[in-house]
Amino acid sequence: MIALVDYGAGNLASVRKALRACGASVFEPAGPADVGRASAIVLPGVGHFAATASLDEGWRSAIRGCLEAGVPFLGICLGMQWLFDGSEEAPDVPGLGWLPGRIARLPDRSADGGRVKVPHAGWNVARVVGLPEGGNAVPGLRDGAYYYFTHAYAAAVTDDAAAVTAYGITFASAVRRGNVCGVQFHPEKSGDEGLAVLRGFAGGVR
Repeated sequence: MIALVDYGAGNLASVRKALRACGASVFEPAGPADVGRASAIVLPGVGHFAATASLDEGWRSAIRGCLEAGVPFLGICLGMQWLFDGSEEAPDVPGLGWLPGRIARLPDRSADGGRVKVPHAGWNVARVVGLPEGGNAVPGLRDGAYYYFTHAYAAAVTDDAAAVTAYGITFASAVRRGNVCGVQFHPEKSGDEGLAVLRGFAGGVR
């Protein structure tokens, strides 16, 4: 049973519908205590990083305990950003700190000085940088496939990057550390390729 965490950051219904289309059983925990009965956790989200402030210490402790116990986790968009130490979008709001580093705003100029429209909204390609045998690739994510993005902030490319995308700069469009995955794009809005990511995650849970 996958726990779909609702912290008021939107797109919950579309993620729920997509997970169920992939054959997953989904429930929405009423509080931190309910997270412990999950076989996996999905944290979606859109909008401002400040929205994650509602994931208070009770939620953080419960989710961290599950991750330490090896429960699979998938963060989507803002849910992926929350895995890091924090974001310059809301400097006083801490992230989970599972992955090191802070989320930064996408630049409005590319390296060659060209103008870049921020936020990054639309379809873009993800390039896999970790292979399954290396433990970095996100299940179902296909190298060279296009996914739907809408965001103004992004994670830097580190050893935890599972895929990268270029938009003015190259940023981490997917991350993975052990049982914990995150994608900056919206798989629930990315057609068959996005459903393949959700199906790959749900399949690993089973």
